[in-house]
Amino acid sequence: MLFLLLMIISISLTIQSHSYHKSKVISSANFLSGGVYEKMNNVEEYFNLKIQNDELAKENARLKSILFNLKDTTKIPYDTISGVKQINLITAKVIKNSYNIHENYLTLNKGSKDGLKQDMGVINSLGIVGVVETTSKNYATVLSILNVKSPINAKVKKSGHFGSLIWNGKNTGFVQLTDVPRLATVKKGDTIVTGGQSTIFPENINIGTIEKTYIDNETNLYVLEVRLFNDMTSLGYVYVIKNKDTEEIKKLEETTVKDE
Repeated sequence: MLFLLLMIISISLTIQSHSYHKSKVISSANFLSGGVYEKMNNVEEYFNLKIQNDELAKENARLKSILFNLKDTTKIPYDTISGVKQINLITAKVIKNSYNIHENYLTLNKGSKDGLKQDMGVINSLGIVGVVETTSKNYATVLSILNVKSPINAKVKKSGHFGSLIWNGKNTGFVQLTDVPRLATVKKGDTIVTGGQSTIFPENINIGTIEKTYIDNETNLYVLEVRLFNDMTSLGYVYVIKNKDTEEIKKLEETTVKDE
């Protein structure tokens, strides 16, 4: 014990009196402490991922809201928040997702207290996901695009020809755009987007690309097989579209129908 004590004292004196030895010890100590701090920081960052993901989702929602409300998306205003007028996006997370039956639904972790209502469109960074069907205070169910009862207005982006987007219940990676006129120029790889003829989805939100085309024997119109941009079997954060003009448009349409 005495030997060890004397050795420690001698080493300490050597380090204190020689700058080379002192720098080496400091360097080694910094290396060890730096490694420990890095590991601790990595652990802390791991547990903070959920918070960071929430913040990123909110920021993406804000930016998408701005783009939806700009007629010319190349002119982003400096005061971007004031640019959000007609359309807002509410961030939500998919907590349940069915995709292996004919009538598939999703459940979101947001509800009426967060502003969600029936017939609001649901999208993510890749394209459309579905339409809100029912809400409770804290949750909402969404009619998935992989639902045989979920027709959505869509169009061929390049030509502008409209059709009705449906799902035939066969493949989770594909939906079908029906009732497309024969005069439409369509080819494999063309992009399919929302048509904008309803208050549910703004125009030109991505859906997928044409995989193949064929003629419906009954209607003699095109049916386009559309490969979805979204992997509907793996969904995380989504954005619920809140169009502030929806109620006004619906009332106007109802009045027009009654007058007819």
